Amino acid sequence: MTFLDALLQTPVLQMAVLAAIGASFASGMIGSYVVVKRIVSISGSIAHSVLSGLGAALWLQRVHGITWLSPLYGALVAAVISALIIGYVHLYYREREDAIIAMIWSVGMAVGVIFVSQIPGFNVELMNFLLGNVLWVGPWDLCILGILDLVILVTVVIFHKRFLAICFDEKQAELQGIHVGAVYLLLLVLISLTVVLLIHIVGIILVLSMLALPASIAGSFTFRLSRMMGIAVILNIAFSLGGLAISYRLDWPAGATIALFSAVIYTLSLRFKKPMISSTP
Repeated sequence: MTFLDALLQTPVLQMAVLAAIGASFASGMIGSYVVVKRIVSISGSIAHSVLSGLGAALWLQRVHGITWLSPLYGALVAAVISALIIGYVHLYYREREDAIIAMIWSVGMAVGVIFVSQIPGFNVELMNFLLGNVLWVGPWDLCILGILDLVILVTVVIFHKRFLAICFDEKQAELQGIHVGAVYLLLLVLISLTVVLLIHIVGIILVLSMLALPASIAGSFTFRLSRMMGIAVILNIAFSLGGLAISYRLDWPAGATIALFSAVIYTLSLRFKKPMISSTP
């Protein structure tokens, strides 16, 4: 059976494709801001700190019987808190971002490992979050991902010009009357939401592949950020569907295959000269 035949006949695969497409829209838009502002490492720190929320939610669920507490809720809380801490310390204490990134990255992972160590038995669900398993997405997960996608899309439409301003020149943005601190924190929160979306597709370990690589490739074809975002969305969808098809054909893990496929295309794209992105929206 070909991938297309399986897609038409298998509801699980259909939900996986919908989840991948939904995540592609968010990662294409937010990933473009991340690449242009050069804060990919911050995104990686947020992604790895999510393990603390996942571990805490699973511990409360399995050890204390709080069955309604999905690990996804823990991931959301941990991601948003990590983003706000990074932004707040950077803005108001003038601390170097690399020091904050290292602290959030290591503390988030450490807290997550401690919680996981207190959960008896091998946890397959946690491994799916770490390594990614888009085939694991259910109807309720798809609903939550859709809501997060909508929130990200609406916020980007409303605040795009302000995001654009702080990505290129924060001092000039202040002169234009933009509250740089608040807009920067909002951008970090959107990055945290996007990270949670992508965890379902490629997992914590590989999340940067969908967030940064398509946007980096898109920057090779345009001078305008808005156009870069559109190209990044299209590339993310192509990489996701292509990776799913390859993983189905070779019986490989879906998340890892998507990340590997993205990396191969990115490597091939390096022969194109990357233009400087202009500040035109």
